[in-house]
Amino acid sequence: MIAADNIRITNPVVDAALSDLDPRPIQVLAEKCESAGAEAIDINSGPLNRDPERKMAFLVEVIQDVTGLPILLDTANPSALEAGLRVCRNRVIVNGFSLEPAKLASILPLAKKHEAHIIGYLLYPDSHVPSDGAERLGVAIELFDKYIQAGLDKERLIIDPVISPLMWQDGNAQDMEILSVIRMLPDVLGFDVRTIAGLSNLTSGQGDRGKKILMEKIYLPMLMGSGLSIALMDVTHVETIQVARACRSLMSPGIFSWEEI
Repeated sequence: MIAADNIRITNPVVDAALSDLDPRPIQVLAEKCESAGAEAIDINSGPLNRDPERKMAFLVEVIQDVTGLPILLDTANPSALEAGLRVCRNRVIVNGFSLEPAKLASILPLAKKHEAHIIGYLLYPDSHVPSDGAERLGVAIELFDKYIQAGLDKERLIIDPVISPLMWQDGNAQDMEILSVIRMLPDVLGFDVRTIAGLSNLTSGQGDRGKKILMEKIYLPMLMGSGLSIALMDVTHVETIQVARACRSLMSPGIFSWEEI
């Protein structure tokens, strides 16, 4: 599944529209995402410190008025998250929780209450990224235990192994470890757990746009070949979308068709 990460508060168009409660710019962006190939839309509202419930409800309602795609609610603000969950008619995914105590206490109960699917990040309780694949798998086991203890259905869990920016000193090594983590998670957790990866994280920071897109185009097939379920990405990167479609067609158990690419 291709999930668009284009509707985010850091986008000046989204920020201005949200400040004015103007639905049309956000709806136009959502429609463009769907036309570009998005199969789900992530709403990254940020912390929403001012009037969070109203603004998150507004975002959800105006987007679902123009698309029936699944919606990922991406905020660490519990009151904003619940407001979004209350009004969401589309299939909804909470994005997300980790071993951070505040998120275990406030985000997991909301996912259970609203019977939502939820993304779990492989991060330590202090939000630091594990240093290698073995540590990530250890965090996955602990995260899954907390998840089950909270009384949620395992089939609603989606794991995010957390892609590292290539600009980090060990970014490329970490991202190679992630491929093994995705492959091993079903065996480690004992069921066919879904996974999601924020592809835009790979190329965050300064760098040539063309080279950034090249690295996304290279890394995405590696993720898909390892068993990735959902790619969260900038759907305006047309070449990367084409790669995703080509990979999916090649990996399909059905009869190949050039029309699908």
